[in-house]
Amino acid sequence: MVSDSLNRTIMINLTTKYLGLSLKNPIVAASSGLTDTVEKIIFLEKHGVGAVVLKSLFEEEILAQMDVKMKQMVSTSFIYPETLDYYDNVKDEADEDTLKYLKLIREAKANVKIPIIASINCVSAQNWLYFPRQLEEAGADAIELNLFILPSDFSRNNSENEKVYFDIIHQVLNQVKIPVSIKISPYFSDLGSMIKRLSETGIKGIVLFNRFYSPDIDINNLEVTPGFVMSHPAELALSLRWIALMSGHVDCDLGASTGIHSGADVIKQLLAGATVTEVASTLYKNGFGQIETMLNELAVWMVDKKYKSIEDFRGKLSHKNVKNPASYERMQFIKNFKENKSKPKSM
Repeated sequence: MVSDSLNRTIMINLTTKYLGLSLKNPIVAASSGLTDTVEKIIFLEKHGVGAVVLKSLFEEEILAQMDVKMKQMVSTSFIYPETLDYYDNVKDEADEDTLKYLKLIREAKANVKIPIIASINCVSAQNWLYFPRQLEEAGADAIELNLFILPSDFSRNNSENEKVYFDIIHQVLNQVKIPVSIKISPYFSDLGSMIKRLSETGIKGIVLFNRFYSPDIDINNLEVTPGFVMSHPAELALSLRWIALMSGHVDCDLGASTGIHSGADVIKQLLAGATVTEVASTLYKNGFGQIETMLNELAVWMVDKKYKSIEDFRGKLSHKNVKNPASYERMQFIKNFKENKSKPKSM
């Protein structure tokens, strides 16, 4: 409900269905440090968020809890060197970490009404024995699998790397009845086909795209350091293109992530065909009140365009529906850098 410039009350329906769950609006708090305590989750709900994806529990922690032998791990699945170091340092703490995660789910469900989506960061498939079921039993409304297999194991080809994604999905789907979504990267040799194939596995949603830890280099101290932690609004373009291209061509919901910083960004992704938008960086930068600001921008825009519900315009400008679909396919600049339009100011 919003009020227009004439002070008339306008009824706007911001509700949406995602993974079969009812959300009061399409803004979802993405997996991050903003979703790792009950207090923060309560605060997010008060500021209007539609659902919460809990901060990811890494598969390394789960494997440590299961007391998997290191030699067996190395022989059966490629594990990054930093993962081996991680095991040496936190093996004794892993059981406590996973128990805390299950407790977080139970307490969140007891204190808020919005859907709680558990999140697991996955690197392999052979050890999904029981933990997804524990997430379900703890009360999670859904599970988001954050999948990315860095293709740095040169002994595996692209088909073998892709197979890991399907193996993980099948392992989890065999364990739970609650909806499962995946969050993936754009780093596939045949991205469109891969997204479509993944959507046909039985999952209920695909989020495009996950944001990674990015290394930087400190040229003064000659060290590798974390860099580019927060997203920038310009990063919206990549997911916007692929949401638009895949809308209407997949067998599940599409979620948009990375670069979504304003209500206008939410509107763009919905027009492209997204069901929900996951946000984090804009909340770090602007505070939880940014959720209300974004929702108000969305509602005011809908009033201006005379839309009463999100379903009235979702996908209206997807590749399938737009008048000029080539605008999503074009990869080279044509007009923007012609003639004098982009001449540097100093010239």
